[in-house]
Amino acid sequence: MGLLDGKIALITGVANRWSIATGIARAFHAQGARLCFIYQGERVRDEVEKLAAELGGAHCYPCDVTSDEALAELAAAVRRDYGRLDALVHSIAYTNKEDLKGKVYTTSRDGFALALDISSYSLIALSNAFVDLFDDGASIIALTYLGSTAIVPNYNLAGIAKAALEAIVRYLAYDLGPRGIRVNAISAGPISTASSRQVHGLRYILDVVAAESPLRRNVTPEDVGKTAVYLASDLARAVTAEVHFVDSGFHAMGIMTNGRTPESI
Repeated sequence: MGLLDGKIALITGVANRWSIATGIARAFHAQGARLCFIYQGERVRDEVEKLAAELGGAHCYPCDVTSDEALAELAAAVRRDYGRLDALVHSIAYTNKEDLKGKVYTTSRDGFALALDISSYSLIALSNAFVDLFDDGASIIALTYLGSTAIVPNYNLAGIAKAALEAIVRYLAYDLGPRGIRVNAISAGPISTASSRQVHGLRYILDVVAAESPLRRNVTPEDVGKTAVYLASDLARAVTAEVHFVDSGFHAMGIMTNGRTPESI
């Protein structure tokens, strides 16, 4: 018997088999959840539909999260095909490449608006679209990163958008709490995905985490998926408004040791 037996979950943000959202979808399926997916554009449609076929023949819906009309159509389709939602996974982010390098003060006004719309406001928009479809006790899970609260060079505007996302998680948790709907974020360690490879110096970041984190390793989409299962399950029924770190403990490091043992520092 799975932890998510009988639960229906909408997964966003699958781009390919290496996506964090893919790891979450596989973990949800293994624990008995029925899944549905959204995608934007024909570029990722084949990958999403291939994954959906592997995981129980889940429905896949096209959706532009910047369009209120598209979100309304999505909600209507999910209501028709599933009747309700028990979990929503928000794994959506976008920043123009030019805003992931250089200086933050050179960020364009249009680039800022676009990044915040897709990476942050979309959580509000999706929650609003599905508010009447969520079962009482449902779980909303957003994906964030350490760059929201600490300086990660070259993460720039993406970090600012993640900071907004984390604030949204807390306020949604308050608004939806009376219905028992829980809203949390997972702050995953760096993982080499199609989106993270847009960040200059990703290889260096991965090396630092592997060398300096308490567990001395990087995390995988499967690691994140297992934590998402917990947050979506009844095991976490009293957990909300939290940012849960899955980063081998790297977020807790106050100083880097450059590989030296504590005794040699």
